[in-house]
Amino acid sequence: MARGLNTVYLAGTLTQAPELRYTPGGLAILQLSVGGNDQILGDDGQQRELAWYHRATLFGAAAETLAGQLAAATPVLLEGRLDYRSWEGQDGQRRSSLDIVASRVEVIKLGARRGEATVTDTKGQQRLREALNQVTVIGNLTRDAELRYTQSGSAVTRFSVAVNESYQVKGEWQERTHYVDVNVWRELAEACGELKKGDPVFVLGRLVNDSWTDKDGNRRYTTRIESSRVEFLTRGPGGGGAGTRPGASDQGAQTSQKLDIDEEFPPEEDLPF
Repeated sequence: MARGLNTVYLAGTLTQAPELRYTPGGLAILQLSVGGNDQILGDDGQQRELAWYHRATLFGAAAETLAGQLAAATPVLLEGRLDYRSWEGQDGQRRSSLDIVASRVEVIKLGARRGEATVTDTKGQQRLREALNQVTVIGNLTRDAELRYTQSGSAVTRFSVAVNESYQVKGEWQERTHYVDVNVWRELAEACGELKKGDPVFVLGRLVNDSWTDKDGNRRYTTRIESSRVEFLTRGPGGGGAGTRPGASDQGAQTSQKLDIDEEFPPEEDLPF
């Protein structure tokens, strides 16, 4: 399997005052809510602003130190990683979440920015304009990529990546796997449509949250990467893995199934890029 890479960078404004709490064992936990606007170039060549909100967790001494220094509307730069968790809900169904664990938080000076640095949402919360929302992962596909087309004819490919993490506990090495869903659009989607289970990939994109109502009327949430760049990696020296593959053919695109994107892939925006 590919050696994992898992990094998150967010530059945004704290939408509310951070919340400090402690575990029964005395570990400090600081919950941060960050908001910003991404600048996205649309199909029509026009620049668009897309809002995003993410929660991140900071642990330990750094959490205690920053708790008294940060307040709502403070602009911050956050560095961290994605953390996958799964559990069994009260209804017996398996649940999962993709969270952000922060390793570094710095306050941003806005004096050098021109014009309005922030925008206020309908709840009175401030978001940073020209924010940073970047995620980079390297991992292996957990299943074959799924290429579909929206009703308007835009290609969208969805796949899931398993990202390996090694860490030490009391001097012993242990491993965890984080599972990350990825969406890609248009020409890049057609190229990624031929990726197979086990293929190693490098993914660069922005982190987005989705919510929708399932068939039982329950509100559901998910977090994924909307990718702007995917590199196919080889499985090893001379392995001839995904890095040797050409883009998806037009014939493959024509035979792919049509679908309603709102039904299959509940989106933040119809076309995020």
